[in-house]
Amino acid sequence: MEFEHVTFDLPHGTFHALQGGDADGQPTIFLHGFPDHPPTAKAFLAELGHRGRYVVAPWLRGYAPSPTAGPFDFAALTSDVLALIDRWSPGRPVELIGHDWGALITYDACVTAPERIERAVTLAIPHPLTFMGRMTSPAQLRRSWYMGLFQLPGSGWIATARDFSLIDHLWRQWSPGFSLEPALQKELHEHLLASMPAPLKFYRAMLRPGMFDATRRMSQPIKVPLLQLHGANDGCILPAQVDDRHRFAAQRTNEVVPNLGHFLHIEAPEAIAKRIAAWARLASLPQR
Repeated sequence: MEFEHVTFDLPHGTFHALQGGDADGQPTIFLHGFPDHPPTAKAFLAELGHRGRYVVAPWLRGYAPSPTAGPFDFAALTSDVLALIDRWSPGRPVELIGHDWGALITYDACVTAPERIERAVTLAIPHPLTFMGRMTSPAQLRRSWYMGLFQLPGSGWIATARDFSLIDHLWRQWSPGFSLEPALQKELHEHLLASMPAPLKFYRAMLRPGMFDATRRMSQPIKVPLLQLHGANDGCILPAQVDDRHRFAAQRTNEVVPNLGHFLHIEAPEAIAKRIAAWARLASLPQR
């Protein structure tokens, strides 16, 4: 299945995206995470297309060729996604799928504009407030060391040094036993080189005052049906181990997928797309 490179003129600038799938199907937006971009997920996007979805996958703010200028707080990042929804699917709510930072934006979009989202899927990230609670865990703190590193002014150079050895290390650590195809890895390196240090500024924005506004906003229960998928072998973010059902006012399904790591949709594109499609069919049925 072919995906074309398209652009959208949004308030923050010209955003680039991959687009393809079933043109008559469910409009679906996929949001990538760090350190990633849409091309690595082409196989997953194609599997979504085979399952009746028309997909657009933008390069997020901070990731070239989309605008690399900030700010990078949640309100700004979410505003890009809502503007894209208005531009691309003005007459129909979308299915929103987000991985890593894309998942965090997905949660925020669900509480900010639930009427524009038919249902949502988050990959590898618990609810943001649940995740913040996990940051007191020594096991999670060990996995999150890179967040502290990225606060340093020279961390953009560190991330790109020795042909992105740090970035490649994170991929190996976060998805044990998985390796990107060399061509995809090379393309990712090129795009990250054109983007740095903007992707790291997402983490710096977490310590800015705007984060308090996002925390208050995300304390509202999510009113959009939502599927959470997490790889059992995730070396970056531990699956949620607390009961956080009170954060969801609509149907919520939480699944830990065996034998997969942080980039679960890239490791097993067919299996993850199949899970999403099966859940979506059930979520569309009237609730008793």
